[in-house]
Amino acid sequence: MRLLLAFVRAYPGRSALTLACLIFATFAEGISFSSLLPLLGLATRARSTALSPDTAPTDLEQFSRDTLAAFGLQPSIGLLCLIIVIGMVLKAGFVLLAQKQVGYTVAHVATDLRLSLLRSLLAARWEYYVRQPVGGFANAFATEASRASGAYLYAVTIIAFSIQTVLYVVLAVSVSWQATLAAALFGLLIVFGLHRLVRLARRAGARQTALLKGMLGQLTDVLYTVKPLKAMARETQVGPLLERGTQRLQRALQREVLSKEALRALQDPLLLICLVGGLYIALTRWALSLDAVIMLVILFGRTLSSLNKAQRQYQRMVAQESAYWSLQETLRQSEAAREVNTGTHPPRLTQAITLQEVGFAYAEKPILERASCTIPAGEVTLLIGPSGTGKTSTVDLIAGLLRPQSGAVSIDGVPLTSIDLTAWRSAIGYVPQEMLLLHESIGANVTLGDTALTETDVKAALRAAGAWEFVQNLPDGMATRVGERGARLSGGQRQRIAIARALVHTPQLLILDEATTALDPESEAAICQTVQQLRGTMTILAISHQPALLDIADHVYRLEDGRLRPVDATASFHDARKIA
Repeated sequence: MRLLLAFVRAYPGRSALTLACLIFATFAEGISFSSLLPLLGLATRARSTALSPDTAPTDLEQFSRDTLAAFGLQPSIGLLCLIIVIGMVLKAGFVLLAQKQVGYTVAHVATDLRLSLLRSLLAARWEYYVRQPVGGFANAFATEASRASGAYLYAVTIIAFSIQTVLYVVLAVSVSWQATLAAALFGLLIVFGLHRLVRLARRAGARQTALLKGMLGQLTDVLYTVKPLKAMARETQVGPLLERGTQRLQRALQREVLSKEALRALQDPLLLICLVGGLYIALTRWALSLDAVIMLVILFGRTLSSLNKAQRQYQRMVAQESAYWSLQETLRQSEAAREVNTGTHPPRLTQAITLQEVGFAYAEKPILERASCTIPAGEVTLLIGPSGTGKTSTVDLIAGLLRPQSGAVSIDGVPLTSIDLTAWRSAIGYVPQEMLLLHESIGANVTLGDTALTETDVKAALRAAGAWEFVQNLPDGMATRVGERGARLSGGQRQRIAIARALVHTPQLLILDEATTALDPESEAAICQTVQQLRGTMTILAISHQPALLDIADHVYRLEDGRLRPVDATASFHDARKIA
């Protein structure tokens, strides 16, 4: 029940309100049942000659008669029927309130978990994302949050059935404690005897959680690369990987279904045996009156039914709870990786960005060793070098996404550790090598939902990026949807939209990470012309080996063996290619 306690601690107010509604519903049902026995007594005594009129009433019957007498009422069939109806109506109303609250809380739990995950992921350091599969995050956001909220629903239902079980037991004890004790022992034997099926459901649920996390990670990777896979007819080779995972997931689902149906199938005959046995003992051993026996049969049936329902809900809860704990572990890891921004100095880039003896390594692999360079403000600086030497890592250090293990990165002489990182990144426009456009309009891709940006801002950014000419010629202009990952646009058009996105906030620093690598010469020349037009209005830092950018760069640094070495920016492209 650790999960139930976790939910109660997380949502004390909602849980308390739900519990109060369930208790009131149970109390109303108790009133109805307490009136049922006197009604049965009146009915059976009025029509039976076998029983003596002096037969002593049970404790429950006597309590009901005394309660009615305290209000000046005499037990009659009409009055008792009215009380039973009123009690059942009140119970139905309170149950409706409780279930309504439960439904709202289930939706709130799922939303709360998703928002908590989203906020913690966005607040985590960049290094955390590098080590995690994106599909795992998608699975946590969609599947695990939904299954976790379902576990909360089952947990609350367990409480409801448990309260009902306690009520029925109390009422049954007031009729005959001996018969109640015997029935309770038999009921507990049923519960413990079938608990193995509950453990089977728990293991099947945990298996599903693990498989879904791995499969969605693989599916995300495959979908990201589906175009080259299909182009090479290799999709049939990666398909079996997902098929095997799907088949294992099917087997886990089958085990869960088997355990649920086996529990349901075995509970019904065992319940019947308990009722028949209890009825036989009550009539032969304890010689109870017919009305008491009828009442016990009803109460025992309700008690065992509620107990069995509680066990089935518990089985469903444990099958889902692994999703909650998996999601909590993801939250814990992302919270542990939360980025701490201790800087308070406002960023101002008017002189230069400097790297001073910077050292950085991923785990045991050194990337930069005593690397130094100066990136003057308002000019174009280009980083070149072989793949894997750390050019993108250098850019990440400048953006504050990574932190050097030695040395320092400074903005106008102020160490980056002393600068407000959020404010600094807000002053950066970043165009990555792998550009991702949302399946939205061009305007939405430029603003990314920032309501502070106007249509005028978007048009200005598109013009500055050299994209306005082709955008205004589209059928819907800025409202044109770009398709999945920008598939309806050419490579050069996508890149210009990406540059417009980076420019719309009028940044102090524009970073181009291999922004022209996959473009045709005409598109590359157009992007370089855009960069030339931006020179002087902002600082531009680019990573590229393309001839056009080499020709327009004011400063060129070559990264090799962990060091940044200046290169003559006027060297021919052929020479630059050789030294790169």
